[in-house]
Amino acid sequence: MNSISRRRLLAAAGIALTPTLPHLLGSARAAGAFPDHPLRLVVPFPPGGSVDPLARVLSQRLSESLGQQVVVDNKPGGNTVIGTETVAKSAPDGYTLLLTASSHMTNPQLLPTSYDPIKDFTPVATLSTSNMILVTNPEVPANNLQELLALAKAKPGSLNFSSAGSGNPNHLAGEQLNLMAGVKTTHVPYKGGAPAITDLVGGQVQFSFGSPIIVLPFIKSGKLKAIAVTGSERLAVLPQVPTIAESGLKGYEMQVWYAMLAPAGTPKAVVAKLNAEITRIMATPELKDRLDVAGMERYSVSPEAFEKVMQQDMAKFGHIIKTANVKLD
Repeated sequence: MNSISRRRLLAAAGIALTPTLPHLLGSARAAGAFPDHPLRLVVPFPPGGSVDPLARVLSQRLSESLGQQVVVDNKPGGNTVIGTETVAKSAPDGYTLLLTASSHMTNPQLLPTSYDPIKDFTPVATLSTSNMILVTNPEVPANNLQELLALAKAKPGSLNFSSAGSGNPNHLAGEQLNLMAGVKTTHVPYKGGAPAITDLVGGQVQFSFGSPIIVLPFIKSGKLKAIAVTGSERLAVLPQVPTIAESGLKGYEMQVWYAMLAPAGTPKAVVAKLNAEITRIMATPELKDRLDVAGMERYSVSPEAFEKVMQQDMAKFGHIIKTANVKLD
């Protein structure tokens, strides 16, 4: 190729590329400018719940790192549907986020919703996971899972277990126990985890699958017995308490996860920036200490991997709901 042809080729390439440069530069400026006004973090649970402390400290640290205020907006109601719908209908610009739990995957399988839990959201960052603790009233004559199951088999339907409400993870944990162990126990739903445990302590029900932050004080005071934990590993705060799988029910696992989601279509550059900041904050000693106190553990997977987790949980919870004929009250 002679020098004239080479110059013509380079000139042609320059002409072809020139129209894209303003677009690329504009996109870079837009991504770099995020955020330029306050963010809204929607929490679809009541203030003071188990997820609220995590939301408060995360929003504070995220405000500091982003240079814009992150405002926590508790929007309970409709079994978390009201707050979740708010985010699903928001502009996909990264300024409205949802801090939710694994119940996000069960609600659309129990009641009509205007959103799809996977298609209408973009995973931003995973935060933490929490085992539930299978606890009994001290008067129940069982000190391990096999003894509890023996009681259930001896008198089908006589053992009652409480939950924070029909379709909640601690309800599904009980139904999964029934299905896998071949026993029949009776579900008693309550309006929240606190009253469910209060009646367990009082002896109105025999067992429950409680959140660590709620039941740990009762375990330490001797007002409840810890029988097993629902995850694949033991809890650091209760190393002496085995998992349900270790206790003879192989394959049993039920964990609650907490994660940050955004509306579907949120730009990848915005998601990447939020993910990097949240991941960094969640790895700090301050957040680790707060998770330890609440009986939670750090949970860190990529947004792409987490979408697969959501799909798996959708199928798993759907199987339990259908097989156990779970209905909302």
